[in-house]
Amino acid sequence: MIRFALTAALALLSSGCIRSFATGVVADALSGPGTLGTDDDPELVRDAAPFGLKTMESVLASQPEHVGLLTSLASGFTQYGYAFVQQDADQFEFEGKNAQAAASRLRAKKLLLRARDYGLTGLELSSPGITEKLKSMRGLTEAVAPLKKEDVPLVYWTAAAWSLAISNGKEDMGLVAELPAPEALMKRALELDETWEEGALLEFFVSFEAARPGGTEAGARAFLDRSLKLSGGRHFGVQVSWAEGVLVQAQKREEFEAVLKSVIAADVNASKKDRLANTIAQRRAKLLLKYADDLFN
Repeated sequence: MIRFALTAALALLSSGCIRSFATGVVADALSGPGTLGTDDDPELVRDAAPFGLKTMESVLASQPEHVGLLTSLASGFTQYGYAFVQQDADQFEFEGKNAQAAASRLRAKKLLLRARDYGLTGLELSSPGITEKLKSMRGLTEAVAPLKKEDVPLVYWTAAAWSLAISNGKEDMGLVAELPAPEALMKRALELDETWEEGALLEFFVSFEAARPGGTEAGARAFLDRSLKLSGGRHFGVQVSWAEGVLVQAQKREEFEAVLKSVIAADVNASKKDRLANTIAQRRAKLLLKYADDLFN
């Protein structure tokens, strides 16, 4: 998550070399590992996140090729857009508030495309021309081949933002047609480092496998089992994705309810670093259970 640090130093930045050095220090601090993931108050994080993101954007103006900062912006806007804005849209849809849902969905799409573009900017630094190659939809395997293991965090957030933007912009057929690009990025990242972030890449493929043409429940299950093994079951979100993305499609309501109830009953304090993500996953599980009648025939 986003690191909110040294923001007061921005007011002290002077001109010339001192300013350049100082903004570099601030950029390093803002893009470093943070503590928000340990928070158990999503509303507090929701209120604080925009300030942190705008601070990072202002620093980026002076450090436009700072890969760490670009990665943090891709990550931050993706997480904010998904965890808060997209969740609002989903809840509004369940409640039949179509106008509010459409507005939140559009905002989520914009935030996620913003995240994607920061990610692509970072990838261009190590792989010049990759953006054009990905968007042309030709030779995707060759386009992502130069990416290295150190690129995996940026690749992940770029692809996650891109695929989530597509999910929130299904009326935009031009955007939907770009889906093979984030898929190619994720597959390359999986080749490079399957264990990254305790199986986060595998978690992506749980729901993606079930949704893609030709995808199977068994294939999704294999990704689920591998991700749970790598995380030790500490990531609740993958179980919610399994229930929502696979069990709803298979119309397996009994298993759907059992999985979500187990997520809700789990202890979010068992893994401090995952506490915020798991708290948000529990909220999602409660929402899905509440509206289960709308999901099953």
